[in-house]
Amino acid sequence: MDLIRDSLVFIWDSAKDVAPIVIFLFAFQLFVIRARIPNLGRILVGFVFVIVGLGLFLVGLEQTLFPLGRLMAQQLTNPDFLYEVSGHIGETLVWQDFYWVYLFAAAIGFSTTLAEPALMAVAIKANSVSGGAIGIWGLRVAVAIGAGIGVALGCYRIITGLPLQHFIAAGYLLVIVQTAMAPKMIIPLAYDSGGVTTSTVTVPLITALGLGLAEAVPGRSPLLDGFGLVAFAALFPIISVLAYGQLAARKQERSRSTDQNRELPEETDHAL
Repeated sequence: MDLIRDSLVFIWDSAKDVAPIVIFLFAFQLFVIRARIPNLGRILVGFVFVIVGLGLFLVGLEQTLFPLGRLMAQQLTNPDFLYEVSGHIGETLVWQDFYWVYLFAAAIGFSTTLAEPALMAVAIKANSVSGGAIGIWGLRVAVAIGAGIGVALGCYRIITGLPLQHFIAAGYLLVIVQTAMAPKMIIPLAYDSGGVTTSTVTVPLITALGLGLAEAVPGRSPLLDGFGLVAFAALFPIISVLAYGQLAARKQERSRSTDQNRELPEETDHAL
């Protein structure tokens, strides 16, 4: 009964959140465009599905992903577990002893980003618009690698207590340098890739991981240290996609130079 009551509360909250969007769209269609709304019944049914889906999704987050993220962080930072895997029993733990946390964070960042519906949609569109020059799986894996590295580095920041702004400033400085060197075609897509990673699947789990890690590590504040992983997950995919574009451009240049070198002996033979 509690689960049903919580579900209805979340669905009602979702309806209130969606209501301004619905009102704006209908008002713009009727009073600005001044045209009837096509397929009105289908659109209304779709809005109902959206509201119910959002409500149930939020229930799922509260019941599964948030507790799971906190539980995994607590287990991986448990002193008994860390002493056992590091072999430093009775000694002061250092950041190197938390390597299972970094591996788990990288795996979570990679897998959740790879499963993002928004990333799938962007990759398919990019492949279609570019005429196949941008591979669907190539882009998805590049974004997922960046997210995995970013989340792992964010967990390292939480464990060490280093300032968040230093990492973000250094990361965007690298992005500026890469932007000046990367192919123009990949730059807008790289910047958008940072946004699609921070969506429905990735954000809840890595947020829960960050909060759980900040609660489990002594001397860390969940408010000051627990948040910030989303910034890493949004920044590092930009870096990885720009690097993906640079590597693809270099590979293409090498293939062109190889083809030109093959054609030169033939032209020399004809001249002789």
